[in-house]
Amino acid sequence: MPAQDLVSRQSILADQFFYFFLRLRKERIQKVVAAVNAAYPEESAEQKARRLIEAQTPLSFLGGTLMHIPRLVPGLGQAFEFLGLVGGTSALTRMHLYLILEIALLYGKDINDDARVPEMVSVVVATGLAAGVSLLAGAINTMLPLPVGGITASAAARLIGEEAIRLYSSIKELAPSPST
Repeated sequence: MPAQDLVSRQSILADQFFYFFLRLRKERIQKVVAAVNAAYPEESAEQKARRLIEAQTPLSFLGGTLMHIPRLVPGLGQAFEFLGLVGGTSALTRMHLYLILEIALLYGKDINDDARVPEMVSVVVATGLAAGVSLLAGAINTMLPLPVGGITASAAARLIGEEAIRLYSSIKELAPSPST
C-alpha cells in the first residue's frame, strides 16, 4: 500500500471520528471566524483570538460546573453524574476543539490540513485531564467537584487558547521557492 493511500485513509478516519463522535462542524467554525473578521476588521489575528478565548472561558466554566450538578440528586447522583460527566466532557471537548480551529483559521491555517489532527488530539487529552481533576475533588468532598469542574474547564479553555495563539503565530507557511 503506497504511503499516500495510508495518509489519505488516516485523514478520512480522523475527519470521520471528529465529525461523528464529537460533532465537529467545520462550517460553523468558518462562520464564526468570518463574523469575527467582519466585526473587528482592524484588529490583528491575536486580538481576535483573544476575543474568542474571552467568550469561551465563561462557557467552559459553566459547562465544567453543570456536568457535576447530577451529583446533587440523592441516591441516583452517581449514575447521573457519570452520564453528565461523559456528556459534559464531550461538550467541553467540542468547545475547545472549535476554539483552536477558530484560532488556526484566524491565523490563516488550513483547518482541513492533517497537521491539525495532533493539535486536536492534544485538546481532547487536555480536556479529559481537566475533567478528571474534578472527579478527584469528589473523593475529598461531595460539593467540591462543582467549583473545581468550572475552574479547571475555564482554565483549560484559556490555556488551550493561549497555546493555540503561540503555536499558530509561530508557524510560518512554506512559500514556494522561486524557479530558476
